[in-house]
Order: sequence, then C-alpha cells, then structure tokens
Amino acid sequence: MTKNDKKMRHFWTVPSVSRKESFMNKLVDWKNRLKKGHMLSVICALLIIVAILGVILYKKQREYRQASENSYNMAFYELVDYVQNVETYLAKSLISTTPEHGAETLTNLWREANLAQSYLSMLPIESQELANTEKFLNQVSDYSYSLSRKNIYNESLSDEDLKNLKDLYGYSVELENTLNQLSEDLNTGRLEWGELTKKGNIAFAQQVDNISKESFSNLEENFHEYSGLIYDGAFSEHITSNEAKGLTGEDISEEQAKEKAENLIGKENIKEISNLGYSENATIPVYDFSITNNNDESINVSISKKGGHIVYMNSNRDVNAEMISQEKANEKGKEYLTQKGFPNMKETYYLKQEGIVTINYAYTQNNVIVYSDLIKVKVALDNGEVLGIETTGYLNNHQERDTKNVKITKEQAKRNLNKELTIESEGMAIIPTEWKTEILCYEFKGRVEEKEFLVYINAENGREEDILVITNTPNGTLTM
Repeated sequence: MTKNDKKMRHFWTVPSVSRKESFMNKLVDWKNRLKKGHMLSVICALLIIVAILGVILYKKQREYRQASENSYNMAFYELVDYVQNVETYLAKSLISTTPEHGAETLTNLWREANLAQSYLSMLPIESQELANTEKFLNQVSDYSYSLSRKNIYNESLSDEDLKNLKDLYGYSVELENTLNQLSEDLNTGRLEWGELTKKGNIAFAQQVDNISKESFSNLEENFHEYSGLIYDGAFSEHITSNEAKGLTGEDISEEQAKEKAENLIGKENIKEISNLGYSENATIPVYDFSITNNNDESINVSISKKGGHIVYMNSNRDVNAEMISQEKANEKGKEYLTQKGFPNMKETYYLKQEGIVTINYAYTQNNVIVYSDLIKVKVALDNGEVLGIETTGYLNNHQERDTKNVKITKEQAKRNLNKELTIESEGMAIIPTEWKTEILCYEFKGRVEEKEFLVYINAENGREEDILVITNTPNGTLTM
C-alpha cells in the first residue's frame, strides 16, 4: 500500500466513525425531545380533560343546587298555604254549633294539618323551634280527628274542647305570622336554603337572628302540646253546571258575534278588530276577538255562540293613579252591568291590585243574594272605566228561584248561632253546595273577638250549612 493509499483510507475511515456517532447523538437527542414533547402533550391533554370535567361538575352542581332550591321553595310555600288553611278551619271550628258541620270542618282541619306536616318535613332545617312546630301540627291533626269522630256520633263539643281549639287557633295565628316573615326573608335574600343546607342550625341561628328566630322562640315558649280577574270570592268554586241555565237565545254566526263585540266596545273607539276563531271546547262555546282601540290598547272579547252573550272582556291598560273610591267603583261596575243586560246585581267581595279593583257581583232576587250567579268586573281606579268583565258563573246558573220556602223564622235561626258571635248584619242568601245543589239560608255576618265570619243557617230546617272567614286587607275583602 502506498503512502497515498494510507492517507486516503485514513481520510475515509476516521470521519465515518465521527459521522455515525454524530448521527446516533442526534437520534438520541431527537428521541429525548420526542419524549418530552409527548409528555407535554399528555399533560396538556390531562389538564384540558380536568378543566372540562371541572366545568361539567360545576354545572351539574349548580343545576342540583338550583333544583334543591326550587324543591325547598315549593315545600315552604305549600307549607305556608296549608298553615293558613289550618288557621282558617280552626277559626271556623270555634263558632260551629252543629255536629254535622263541625265534623266536616274538623275533618278538613285534620287533612290540612297532615299536609302541612308533610311539607314541613321536606325543609332542610333541624331545630328545636321547628320540632315544636311539627309537634303543634301533629297535635292539631290528632285532636281535630278525635273531635270530628265525636261530632260524627252526634255529640256536641264541650267547653273544654272549645277552649283547646281556641288555644290552638292562637298558636296557628302566631305560626302563620312567623312563616309570613320567613317568606319575606326568603324573597329578599336575607335567608337562603343553600346556607341552611351547608351549615345547618348554626346558619339558621345566624341568618334569622332577631327576625324569624325570635318568632320561633316565642312559639316555643307558648307551645303546650302543640293579573287581572283573579279573585272569585265566596262560593265561586261552584259557578259551573252541566247545563248553562242562563245561556238563552238562538245560535249566532261569527259575523253576528263580531258585531256584538264591536257594539260592546263602541265602533267609534275601535281602530282594528281581528277574528281569533271559535272555541268549541270552552266551558261556554265562544267566538274570540282581538281589538285594538284608538289608544293602541289591546282588548280581548269572547261572545257566546248561543244567544250572543258577553262571556269575557279584558283590557290591560296601565293605571298609574287612584282617583276614585271603592264605593264609586262599586257604582260604576253596577251601572255597567245594568247597561249590558245584567240588572239587580249586588257587590260582594273585591280585590285591588295596581290601581285596578276586581269586584264580585251576585244576583239578587226579592232581596235574597244568589251567590251562584256571579259576575266579575274589573274597574280602573283612575277614571272608573270598566276594563274587564267575566260572566261564566251567571250564564251557567242564572234562573228564577223559589225564595219562599222558609220554614223557620230569623229568630229561630239565631238560636243556632254560636253565643259568642256578635251579629253585625243579617239577611237571606242562596248558596251553592259541592253537590251542585242550592240551599236557601239566613246569612249572618258577625264577629268573634277580632275575627269576622259569615254563618249560613238553613231556612228550612235550621241546620248550620256553612261558615266563611272574612279577611279584610288593604287590597280587598276576601273570604275563606
């Protein structure tokens, strides 16, 4: 081998080893980088998955919390309603004088107290005060059941029974006031179910300190064993019948109904009227219309197919001031009814909301109030304009009645009243029953201490037929 050949061999051999090592180093470096990149990708993917799961869990938790809040709110407001019913039936039981009606009242009381207990048990609060509330409701339930059995066997309640009922009534009023305060605290956010659920009694004590807890504590000391045409008024749940007795006349066409709707509002006041079709399956089959008046206010009108009677009219204009009295509104409504073919109507109960009063009128025949024949009228208190009318009760039930089937005198009827009832007014009325019948009664309005009542005594046999509790509020006079 020549010298030049050795040089060439050295030239090719040495660098070749260096390139291989260099390549291997690069390969290792590339693998390391790949591993690092893979690890970073895995970590990023895991972080993204964790973040997504976190968002999902947060949403689920929020949905669950909202569902729980809704459930607690539902249970609480049902509790409030049933406690109000307990208070009402306790009040009625205090002045009931016949075993028959007493048994019915006490049975209703037993049912309402049981339902109140059920909803109370759904609330996320455990405290001595609520334990006493549950004890009270349980006592009312058991005691009313035992007294109802006594009445069923035609035994009158003793003085001690009535005293116990009076004590329970006093507690029920206090409990109702407490729950109303709790309701206000919930509505204003001063009390939250979430905090009660997380922290239990401590949160309860902190959040209702000097508000609801004080009321509950007072209860604990006293417990011994313990938008529109809304309000229907007394007997309104019985305003429908199988045969619409007041629906007289021949069937009319849609065009004829449209003309009656226009005449009701006044053609000169109408900007546009639209036919909304025929409601065949309504309680009273009607033609429906939508009217826009000259002030661009929307008015809905329903005219009966049979006879073309006004069944419903409602305008939702805003009323921003109260310029007329309740007495004036009563007169405006009565004048309107007379003009529309409904004479001899007498105002009974009313509800006032946002400058509008909804008044219940009942038909009168020979000075006898017929509570089955009800009409609701909505009157604006700024100018006395009639904004709505609903005549379903009247059209379903109106007919001439026999008001002469009186077999006992008013004085005889008074003997069946509770001796503690101070009579403020008296008259006669026809009231409907749950069996779709009617009873001619003496109607006595009176007061026992601070509570007002209407008591109905059967004019034929002297039996106590019904008792209503009158509730006077700043917004109206209602009955229960």
